[in-house]
Amino acid sequence: PCNLTGWWENDLGSKMQVFKVGNDGTFSGEYHTAVSSAKKPIQASPLIGSQHLDEDGQCTFGFTVNWKKFSDSTAVFVGQCFNGDDGKEVLQTSWLLREKVDSEPDDWKATR
Repeated sequence: PCNLTGWWENDLGSKMQVFKVGNDGTFSGEYHTAVSSAKKPIQASPLIGSQHLDEDGQCTFGFTVNWKKFSDSTAVFVGQCFNGDDGKEVLQTSWLLREKVDSEPDDWKATR
């Protein structure tokens, strides 16, 4: 079965640490992004999420990252864990990033 606990790294060099997955699938951790358009220095950011615990181990999951330490944005990630042919676990994810904008007419450009 897929175990999200531990360190994960993506293709851009960002890292995520999941501290522990509870019996109900909830988890928390930190996200260490390697990319940012913020003017402040990047800092580790808290994440909180939930994992669907499937018997086949290829679970789906989702988590939110609050970039509050250096940015006014929030990101959500959804994904699935796969057990590769080489025995290594791989996370495939999609994400949305919501940046703060100054007015409602600017809402169109706030989500990537």
